[in-house]
Amino acid sequence: MAELDSKVAALIDRNAKDDDSDEDALIAALEDDDELDAFREQRLQQLHAEYDKARRLRENNHGTYVEVKDEKALMDITTSTKLCVVHFFKPDFNRCRIMDGHLESLAPAHYEARLLRINVDNCPFLVTKMKIQVLPCVIAFIDGVSVDRIIGFEGLGRSPDNFTTRDLEARLINAEVFVRPKVSKEDEMAQARKSRNMKADDDDDDDWD
Repeated sequence: MAELDSKVAALIDRNAKDDDSDEDALIAALEDDDELDAFREQRLQQLHAEYDKARRLRENNHGTYVEVKDEKALMDITTSTKLCVVHFFKPDFNRCRIMDGHLESLAPAHYEARLLRINVDNCPFLVTKMKIQVLPCVIAFIDGVSVDRIIGFEGLGRSPDNFTTRDLEARLINAEVFVRPKVSKEDEMAQARKSRNMKADDDDDDDWD
């Protein structure tokens, strides 16, 4: 995937957090840049292309974190969408609620991927086929193929029970389902405040019948 010019990327990422922004405003912000250089026209073309791409993706429910109730619908989405992240959860598991909070925070900025969740009780075939035994389980898909699996909070943060939204973002960037870091310190602080009262219960990350 071609890497965006840093200035174009910054404008697009800012636009992802501002529903009132439009393409004209983005172009004006780029043209206000003091650095008049030979790359200006190239940046404008890239900005047009990226803005149109973001608009098309959002029209197809990218940039949201939604629950899918039916496993066939989930399979249809993962096989027809290039980049997907799916959280297999149970509503009464506290660790699943914590994972939900982080994924919900990531979804608006990372419109390049579909972020979905499904209750394991609604997808027995997939649970068996994908050998899902521990929750939360987050699986990253590229073109319908699983490329990474996060079991519980394993591999996130400095300890098994303590990770940040940026830790999760970094893991998904490494799996190439996210294209670049977009979580700011302000985003991280907001998520920390939201999660403060949601401490993980040691019994939540476990097998279930």
